[in-house]
Amino acid sequence: MPASRYTVSDVMTHTAVAIGREASYKEIVELMHQWKVSAVPVLEGEGRVVGVVSEADLLPKEEFRRTDPTLPEQLEEAAKAGGVLAEELMSSPAITVHPDAPVAEAARIMARKHVKRLPVVNALGMLEGVVSRSDLLKVFLRPDEELEEEIRQSVLTELTAGVNVDFAVQDGVVTLRGPLRDRAMVPLLARAIRAVEGVVDVRIELDGAVAA
Repeated sequence: MPASRYTVSDVMTHTAVAIGREASYKEIVELMHQWKVSAVPVLEGEGRVVGVVSEADLLPKEEFRRTDPTLPEQLEEAAKAGGVLAEELMSSPAITVHPDAPVAEAARIMARKHVKRLPVVNALGMLEGVVSRSDLLKVFLRPDEELEEEIRQSVLTELTAGVNVDFAVQDGVVTLRGPLRDRAMVPLLARAIRAVEGVVDVRIELDGAVAA
């Protein structure tokens, strides 16, 4: 199965909006509104990421404006309601990703941690950019012709040597047709094609096997 060619560095935003520990609540809100982002990394020193302030970190000020927390799990949020500086509001340590990480790994981190954006840091923890959910979807903008070429060169050449398998790509959906009597090859072929960044789905209509 071919390794993904796309890493976080291929899709991330290299010019990232960031703040320091002393940034005020209002300054943070204004930056988020101006740059249309849902979170900003907090830096110290020459650019080391020490935390992230997200919309979720800012909302407790409104949520607990007139009420006190009633549940134990609300105590941390309520404490942030009194915060006025980034260092009091931020979530720390920051959930980050490295620029050479596969796009799929960044997607898994976002899903598991329930975050919309990840600071991209190097081995020293220095900020190199930010990757968002919308950035990760950029791989699905790859032209069908580009997907065809990668599938032909990195998948079919390796897995179906000597077997004539025809395929077409339309809107990112790959349809395979042709003779393939070895049914054990079908799931391997489908997984390998799905591993190509930008493939939306795989439909198999091979002789001797019909699958979706």
